[in-house]
Amino acid sequence: MDTAHINHLGELRTEVIHVRSQQRFLTDAPVDNQGRGEAISPTDMLAASLAACMLTTMDIKARAKGIALRNMRASVVKHMAADPRRVSRVEITIELDGEGLSSDDRSLMEHTAHNCPVALSLHPGLLQDLRFSYR
Repeated sequence: MDTAHINHLGELRTEVIHVRSQQRFLTDAPVDNQGRGEAISPTDMLAASLAACMLTTMDIKARAKGIALRNMRASVVKHMAADPRRVSRVEITIELDGEGLSSDDRSLMEHTAHNCPVALSLHPGLLQDLRFSYR
């Protein structure tokens, strides 16, 4: 079964359709690469996918271990390089309530984030700068 269908809409824009859910969203080329920047760019999506995967796998691991993760969110900064144009670095800050999390729980969650499927699938030359902030 296909995972997604992507339609080229012209003007440096695509429509992405997730086959199973039929959810749709647009992508645009970024403003610094001739695009409108009115929708997420493919490289922004890559960086956001990394953070989303980290949060998801942390949640899966926490559920399995009976660990309560509260108010978890991530912020992402993407850095581009040229020649060839590529994502060179992704900075991710994961914030969550630290109350009730032991140092072992925190270590497990951090290890899980670093080893999520997207993180392990990316080129080793892409720097993944991950920070945790416990409130």
